[in-house]
Amino acid sequence: MPTNVIVGYDGSPAAGAAISVGATLFPAAHAWIAHIWTPPFAGKRLLRRLRATARNTEEFLQLVEQEGAREAGRIADAGVALAKAAEWEAEPIVKRATGSDGLRLAQLAERLHGDVLVIGDRGLGRSEAAIGSVSDMVVHYATVPVLVVPHPLLSDEFDALADGPVVVGYDGSEGAETAVSTVRRLFPDRAVILAAVRSDGHDVAAGPAAQGLELRTVEERNRLGRPRDRVIADELSAEADRAGAAVLAVGSRGLSAAREVLLGSVAVATAHRSHRPVLVVHS
Repeated sequence: MPTNVIVGYDGSPAAGAAISVGATLFPAAHAWIAHIWTPPFAGKRLLRRLRATARNTEEFLQLVEQEGAREAGRIADAGVALAKAAEWEAEPIVKRATGSDGLRLAQLAERLHGDVLVIGDRGLGRSEAAIGSVSDMVVHYATVPVLVVPHPLLSDEFDALADGPVVVGYDGSEGAETAVSTVRRLFPDRAVILAAVRSDGHDVAAGPAAQGLELRTVEERNRLGRPRDRVIADELSAEADRAGAAVLAVGSRGLSAAREVLLGSVAVATAHRSHRPVLVVHS
């Protein structure tokens, strides 16, 4: 069975890069190119034209819906063209929604029984990345694995996509074991390296899913008052760079979205701070 991939696509360069990366990592996949749109979905110039054309408020709202739906379909079709150029079997799916685009995209991926949901990151700097972005909400709400693709990738990072290993952040927890099992299923032909961040001199014991895999221990350092989730994220990202990884995978502890927003998490911190694609696997 081919891997069933859902790509969140909004027409941005980051979304186009996500398609390119996804097609390299999952070359034989079936892809849904998903575009979520929210009215009025129109620029000021178009809204002025529609107001001038409409005879009343009701007709104006109908025109806004009509033009918004047409533009949303055009964007999804452009994403499909990119996916087919990358040799994916792809089809569009367009959904009108209100509220969080990230939540709606996560719900759509669940309904489509996706194996992985791919989303591009806007490329914000570390100090600019803020909880509340679409990628954050997808990571919080999705029940399927989420691949967050940073934009842009450097040449060596992009080249690693073809045959680089997958590095899995590993602490022996149930979430880490699930992440290892998921990585082995999604990337059956890739080398898998476990990276354990050791704190206070305590070693991490490998669980059943991790048996037979290389386990590298990374010493936690340079904390200097920084939140521990960021320290761990930086150590895992550095290990992925050293390994020439195609993907850095981390497990989520399954906290509710509200708690993770308040407390932070290694998964969210890694998705923000890694320069390589990050796969977040939910327990």
